[in-house]
Amino acid sequence: MSGIDLQSLGLTLRLAALVTVTLLVLATPLAWWLARSRSRATPVVEALTALPLVLPPTVIGFYLLLAFAPIAPMGRFWMDLTGRPLAFSFTGLFLASLIYSLPFAVQPMQAAFTLLGRAPLDAAASLGARPIDAFLTVALPLSARGYLTAAVLTFAHTLGEFGVVLMVGGNIPGQTRLISVALYEEVERMDYGAAHRLSALLLVLSFATLLALYLLNRRSRDVRR
Repeated sequence: MSGIDLQSLGLTLRLAALVTVTLLVLATPLAWWLARSRSRATPVVEALTALPLVLPPTVIGFYLLLAFAPIAPMGRFWMDLTGRPLAFSFTGLFLASLIYSLPFAVQPMQAAFTLLGRAPLDAAASLGARPIDAFLTVALPLSARGYLTAAVLTFAHTLGEFGVVLMVGGNIPGQTRLISVALYEEVERMDYGAAHRLSALLLVLSFATLLALYLLNRRSRDVRR
């Protein structure tokens, strides 16, 4: 494997790890609210959260590219703050990936919180636990499988991103050139040997990630029996 491939692999793994850890934190309050809220706005928020699942990645990438441009408020703020453009940067890739992978983090956690119900928290409250204490000591441990699923799916999904990251980040070696973008470039060059190696790498990484999820879930079920 060439040095550029290793560089792209390292950048891809770094992005996937950062996005996964960040979304596990940021998506928790949203998933908790969606699981417990009876507001009429809940279906609207759910639809907005799930939108990346049905929108073509290029559509999301296009609008994010406009939002990250130096003439847009968000892009201009970042430019004034750092002196660097948000588009075609690793930070831009990171923010775009947070949005694009959001439903893969929210939905498993929401399902876990919904399955949890109110009884364990009500029991904790009757024993004098504050809401935050009940959440940390009761809800989180009982929803561990939901968090595990969210982490694995978010990581695997970020590994395979293409349309969004190409639109927002372009193809800058060492900065925005991810494995999926490198694969596209090798196909354009008709270097099918390199394309096969990159494809196999993504296939193995994705399969290993999902296999770990299923093995851990099976072990968790066996322990509970």
